[in-house]
Amino acid sequence: MQKTLMYFVDLIKLQHTLFALPFALISALLAWKMTDSFHWIQLLGIIACMVTARSAAMAFNRLIDSTYDAENPRTALRHIPAGLLKKTQVIAFVLLTSLVFLASCTLFLLVNNIWPLVFGVPVLLFLLSYSYAKRFTAFCHFWLGLALALSPLGAWVAIRGMAWYESSIPLMLTGAVFFWVSGFDMLYACQDEDFDKSKGLFSIPAKIGIRNTLRLAFVCHLVMLGFLLGFYWLASPPLGAIYLAGVGFVSCLVLYQHALVNEKDLSKVNQAFFNVNAVISVGLMLIVLLQLYLV
Repeated sequence: MQKTLMYFVDLIKLQHTLFALPFALISALLAWKMTDSFHWIQLLGIIACMVTARSAAMAFNRLIDSTYDAENPRTALRHIPAGLLKKTQVIAFVLLTSLVFLASCTLFLLVNNIWPLVFGVPVLLFLLSYSYAKRFTAFCHFWLGLALALSPLGAWVAIRGMAWYESSIPLMLTGAVFFWVSGFDMLYACQDEDFDKSKGLFSIPAKIGIRNTLRLAFVCHLVMLGFLLGFYWLASPPLGAIYLAGVGFVSCLVLYQHALVNEKDLSKVNQAFFNVNAVISVGLMLIVLLQLYLV
């Protein structure tokens, strides 16, 4: 039982929740600051929704892609093709995490906010549908980017309801996450350029080649930095020099990330994808938290 549980934790790469969760918490921090109120139930609901929604989507992706994973030497040892987990087990896991996600949305009813529950099913369906995107569009990377970019907007709605339009804060964070995730997913997809072509799958690397994909990913990350600067100008309460220093730190990490990967050497893609991005998201959250504490 314990071994099976660890297989599921590894299947969904639970630690990679760090990619989007910090941006959701940054959005929540500013929303709480604006309302001058804080409810533990909101924090619990945001974390529960983030973890369960991502877990359901990740497991569903592994389930839908299991046939391709078995044929791809890079992914042949993943849990389903390797026989570590049965498809029926993964289906049950997807259903369970989906139900827990919807149950987590009901927590916000305790603070008189119905909107997370209203949007729960549409958001979950959008997240799950990403798994099919590679079958028909090379823009699947942007689909994933939007899926994760919903996290800061969702966190804002979880606290402020449909008053998200009153501030540009969640939109700036949503834009930053969208271009950040889309860019690093393109980098990751470079590993499967040849496989995608051979199987008729759609991806940016299969469409325009690795060299142009690396350029496009870099442009996406420059746009992300632009959104982070826009967040500085529009945030309320205003952010200061500590946050700007944090953006400078993120800029250096972005440059380092792209220096790790080139057209002839993709051996460090995982290092660029997992390690650097975790530092970017968590580091930025800690910087915003420190900045708000000192305001």
